[in-house]
Amino acid sequence: MKSKLGTNLAPLNTYKAEVDSSMAKNVYSSETYGNRTSTTNPDEIFRKGSTTYYYSTKLFPAKIRKEVTQLYNFVRIADDYVDSVPQDTEGFMNFKEDYYRVLSGKSSDNEVITDFVKLSQKRKFDNKWVDAFLFSMEMDTRKSTYKNLDELNTYLYGSAEVIGLMMNKVMNVNQNADDSARYLGKAMQFINFIRDIDEDLDLKRTYFPVEDLDSFGLSGLTRGEARRKPKQFKAFVRSQIQLYFKWQKRAELGFKFIPKNMRIAVKTASDMYLWTAKEIYKNPFIVYDLKIKPSWTKVLLNGLRNTFQAYNPLNRGNISGSSTKETSAL
Repeated sequence: MKSKLGTNLAPLNTYKAEVDSSMAKNVYSSETYGNRTSTTNPDEIFRKGSTTYYYSTKLFPAKIRKEVTQLYNFVRIADDYVDSVPQDTEGFMNFKEDYYRVLSGKSSDNEVITDFVKLSQKRKFDNKWVDAFLFSMEMDTRKSTYKNLDELNTYLYGSAEVIGLMMNKVMNVNQNADDSARYLGKAMQFINFIRDIDEDLDLKRTYFPVEDLDSFGLSGLTRGEARRKPKQFKAFVRSQIQLYFKWQKRAELGFKFIPKNMRIAVKTASDMYLWTAKEIYKNPFIVYDLKIKPSWTKVLLNGLRNTFQAYNPLNRGNISGSSTKETSAL
């Protein structure tokens, strides 16, 4: 137990040095939000893209960490093109075309794409998953509203669920966990939608189904509409978070299929999204005031807790159980 625990804590010991510089600038500030970074360093792309994923990934075994970074960077760069201000549709289409050229055997100077294609072939990703991802990214260039959940689910499948399926391939997880992986990706993406309500309005985009908004008497999610109808707005946001809780519970059913040394990282990221959901549930109006995201210390402490629970021989439980059971108290 001592050697196993020590091995899994080793990545956590590097957090402090890395974080001091990485947190010097808020990666979600108006200066950096939605604008592609010029860096070509894989670790730097990942670090600037997501605090939660980056530091949670440090809990993976080293050989998996590199592949997770390659996967994340491909989807991050594609997403940044369509989320840039102004939107870089041409850049995205060039990125998409470059991917298909590399897939067909041609060379490219874009290391993010070439590394991803090599990873895809090594881990046997279904090419249809990547097609679906790129299709959803392209939807962001031409679609700003969704009529109903069925329509939104098409976007969610390509933008998030297939990423969960790719992660399962990277971790070499049994296909029995695929359904849960899709739900985890979907749930996390949905919290991104809720957390980023205000920022998406700047992009003239609203992901929440029009029929759901109508059912709460809301014509949209602008600050003005929310302030005019505070009760309806809070009830709407909480109803969407309840949907997230439902999907999250489905996701957690598959944690038992993930090997313990990789489950720690997955659960830590999952826990941080659950924390974000609970914070917004308590005060839905917070989405207009600040970007809710866990600090690096919160990620660190949660990772430590999950590691201890996983390798503590005195702990009769494990870290594959449900975290959403606490939500009934909200």
